[in-house]
Amino acid sequence: MHVIGLAGVSKVYRSGVLEVAAVRDVDLSVHDGEFVAIAGPSGSGKSTLMHIIGCLDVPTSGRYLLAGEDVSRMSEDELAAIRNRRIGFVFQQFNLLPSLTALGNVELPLSYSGVPRHERRDRALDALGRVGLADRLQHRPGELSGGQQQRVAVARALVTEPALILADEPTGNLDSASTRDVLGLLQDLHGAGRTVVLITHEADVADAASRVVHMLDGRVVDETNALAMSTRL
Repeated sequence: MHVIGLAGVSKVYRSGVLEVAAVRDVDLSVHDGEFVAIAGPSGSGKSTLMHIIGCLDVPTSGRYLLAGEDVSRMSEDELAAIRNRRIGFVFQQFNLLPSLTALGNVELPLSYSGVPRHERRDRALDALGRVGLADRLQHRPGELSGGQQQRVAVARALVTEPALILADEPTGNLDSASTRDVLGLLQDLHGAGRTVVLITHEADVADAASRVVHMLDGRVVDETNALAMSTRL
């Protein structure tokens, strides 16, 4: 089953008579349980494509199916529900609320969904346990290292049991040891059957994925499959 299906997707930004094509005629399929990296330099279109995949923006043309549903037919409320329940986001800046504990930050998406308090707590405890932070529940972001903050962000992405984990430059603010930890965590999630899409400009980070989609000037220019590479080697 395709979790992501893009067909002829383009995104054009207009300002007066000026037009900038950020994404150009992209076809892309991501299957259930895949770990795919979308890689490219700044200005390649990968961030715009991430916003489209994450239902944070809509394409100018083309078609986007998320788990078989046509996103272009959805209302703003439906798109918000998709973002909250079916896509788990992990960002470079962590986006944790500094006044909340790790537990409170992870509970937050469930609060928006109206999940009862006792269930929110149980699910948040489970998610933090899965990322190895069961002993940091009451720590606020300022009391955690960068790598620990990103683990909280991963737990927050997991807590709604989404169909898709979308990680946008998740190691951009981390040192090398924390980078290895976070990439290992994403690989573990993939190994447990999660669908993971990683956005990065770093080749060594992209190599953590099973398949790398390379972008340049708004287009997909080639793909690298880790299994095919290992077979050739």
